[in-house]
Amino acid sequence: MRPRAVVLRPLGLGDLLTGVPAIRAIRAAVPDHRLVLATTSALAPLAGLIDAVDEVLPARELEPLDWVGPPPELAVDLHGKGPASHVVVAELEPARLLTFDSPGYPGPTWHPDEHEVQRWCRLVSEGLGVEADPDALDLAVPAVAPPVTGASVVHPGAAYPGRRWPPDRFAAVARFLADAGHDVRITGGPAEVELARAVASAAGLDDDAVLAGRTTSMELAAVVAAARVVVCGDTGVAHLATAYRRPSVVLFGPVSPALWGPPPREQHVVLWHGDGAGDPWGTELDPALAAITVDEVLHALATLRAAPRPGAVPPRR
Repeated sequence: MRPRAVVLRPLGLGDLLTGVPAIRAIRAAVPDHRLVLATTSALAPLAGLIDAVDEVLPARELEPLDWVGPPPELAVDLHGKGPASHVVVAELEPARLLTFDSPGYPGPTWHPDEHEVQRWCRLVSEGLGVEADPDALDLAVPAVAPPVTGASVVHPGAAYPGRRWPPDRFAAVARFLADAGHDVRITGGPAEVELARAVASAAGLDDDAVLAGRTTSMELAAVVAAARVVVCGDTGVAHLATAYRRPSVVLFGPVSPALWGPPPREQHVVLWHGDGAGDPWGTELDPALAAITVDEVLHALATLRAAPRPGAVPPRR
């Protein structure tokens, strides 16, 4: 029986995708192990697109894992700085445990001003003695057929109001793209259907343009993988655009792109007027995000004209 390595990352979509380079580095460190990724049930299908993962274990944030069988040989906490998350993996009694340093758990030092991708790459590099490539963010393209290909994706939602650019501004961008001949689609989750419909209506688009609430997570990933361009805030869809190297304009507000932004590639343009002092869980529109104008977004879109054609998605690593 192959030794097992368990990796804890039961958070949101963006969290999962920023952890992909570290997961790949763990695979490189223990190539003979069966790598088990503990993440949420909702993200399990997307986790299957990470070529380093052998098995997905459904998990809940900061709750004990439903682990079956002998203890893993290696357990890695990619959840947080501890100790609450460290306990979750430590309770599995692994032969080796890798966490950031906290009382009772020796390990690399946590740096609060470090980019999320770099942070987890460094944990693995220092803890397991392997190189970690922070640009190894690609996902395999889902096997499901996307509802549409070559669309210009406008994603107005975000987890918290502080990170949601005003709907009327998203609508203005969508209207501009549609007038320019783009096939514009408004995406979102089941809880964002009304928001997506409001944006589509204000943009003069019909109901067919609204994909919010009509796609599975795999279908949404397929839409982004085949997108012409993506316009969104600091949310999971931005990380999908990064994973598939699709042209994107990403609007940041309370959180600095130096912590959560895409890598420095020609496909991605970041807009931000903040100082890093905003509240990412805020209940009101962050002033820095509010400072971004429609004209700035349209100008950013113009800079993406030389980006790769729709469908030019890199092969699976």
